[in-house]
Amino acid sequence: MLKTSLLFLFILFSFTSPSNAVSSCNGPCQTLSDCKGQLICIRGKCNDDPDVGTHICRSGGGGSPSPPSGGCQQSGTLTCRSKTYPTYRCSPPETSSTKAQLTLNDFSKGGEGGAPSECDEQYHAKTERVVALSTGWYKDGSRCGKMIRITANNGRSVTAKVVDECDSMHGCDAEHAGQPPCRNNIVDGSDAVWEALGLNKDLGVVNVRWSMA
Repeated sequence: MLKTSLLFLFILFSFTSPSNAVSSCNGPCQTLSDCKGQLICIRGKCNDDPDVGTHICRSGGGGSPSPPSGGCQQSGTLTCRSKTYPTYRCSPPETSSTKAQLTLNDFSKGGEGGAPSECDEQYHAKTERVVALSTGWYKDGSRCGKMIRITANNGRSVTAKVVDECDSMHGCDAEHAGQPPCRNNIVDGSDAVWEALGLNKDLGVVNVRWSMA
């Protein structure tokens, strides 16, 4: 009887607990890394990211490129460590207060940022308020050295200097420190940016808004 009960609990756990495996549309998840490509974890299931505007799940979960809002169409895919990521040359359209996802990056030498910042070929200390922007927002480097204002949902805001591109087209190589391509709606901020906004760096990703300063 005891063995039967244990077997039943094992089977129940196996079918009800989200795994760490990469999940596709409506698959179980606990964190952002559990979901495939551009999908995010919403209420325990992988789904389209409303801030990016993809329609992968609503179109049946196929692998073909789908256009986010504003006509920013997925340009292709890149496979990294058995996981497939969408690639983008564009980013969601900019407004006076553009929705984005703030991620955390170490721009210092030896940090996860990999090579020196693209704008100035320099490394930057964690105490500097610097950011990288997704390929579309980076605009081929035309925003290098310019200041943007980032506002968190807690009402706090900070200005930071654009020093690098968060590459939405390439990744998984030494130049990108083995990291996959960025999503197309990323503001990749230094420790100092997160601290100025009063955000918990352990979160790794938070929703923010940004504009030119």
